[in-house]
Amino acid sequence: MKQDMPGNVDETLELIASGKYIADRSLATAVYLSLSLKRPLFLEGEAGVGKTEIAKVLSETLDRPLVRLQCYEGLDISSAVYEWNYSRQMIEIRMAEAAGQSGGMKNDIFDRRFLIKRPLLQALELNENGEPPVLLIDELDRADEPFEAYLLEILADYQITIPEIGSIKAAKPPIVVITSNRTREIHDALKRRCFYYWVDYPDVQRELQILTIKAPDTPEALSRQIVGFVQKLRQMDLFKYPGVAETIDWAQALNQLDTLSLDPETINNTLGTLLKYQDDILKIQGSEAGRLIAEVQSEINTGSATH
Repeated sequence: MKQDMPGNVDETLELIASGKYIADRSLATAVYLSLSLKRPLFLEGEAGVGKTEIAKVLSETLDRPLVRLQCYEGLDISSAVYEWNYSRQMIEIRMAEAAGQSGGMKNDIFDRRFLIKRPLLQALELNENGEPPVLLIDELDRADEPFEAYLLEILADYQITIPEIGSIKAAKPPIVVITSNRTREIHDALKRRCFYYWVDYPDVQRELQILTIKAPDTPEALSRQIVGFVQKLRQMDLFKYPGVAETIDWAQALNQLDTLSLDPETINNTLGTLLKYQDDILKIQGSEAGRLIAEVQSEINTGSATH
């Protein structure tokens, strides 16, 4: 069923919320402008804060297929855009030779029917409802700079030039979401073609709302302890802070263990769900975990007493 585009920021907030994503107004504004002005949305931030989820939510709520390009070092055109189906071309040539028609095959084998379409080329096609897909270019900072430069034509004109057959242009621009974990800087030329938004870690209240939606079986008291503990970790000198994804994973793990309240032993036994580097785990395990949860519980009690 075709879903209309949101007409303003409030409708965008409602649209995102219908996809079980808790966004603040500034993020909803960036999404609305990207959708209404048909320009890519560039989301930057730490890993696990919900950048990729935005594209998934838009795909679901707008009823558009999600075309995902996962970036990595060494990503090239044949993996990201297109390549020729060489085996099928060879079969066509052999069949033409057998029929005595090999002289006219040079142009015929470079026909669209021999193209293997990769994500970027797929994103220029309309779905059965005549609507373009959501194109997610995920973790662009992991790709090499030459590939980043190649994207400029696609993001500027929503077209791809194939030397053998010319340019293929989208009938309607896809909805484009680009994410970066900022392991390297993305060039200004690409950023200028996008609406930019920095996705930060959520505050206490928003992270509690997220847990309510993503881990609904978690008792409220435990959710407050989990969020309070994670917020404390993000204030410490760690190699890698836990993202929202890790907060959700930890809550689900604790639910699986039938945990009703955090204690130092439980924290020590489950820290690998929350922290992904051994040095960080060693820094928190033991007495430090006890100190942090005691602080969290004290703050919760004080907050309860003042309301």
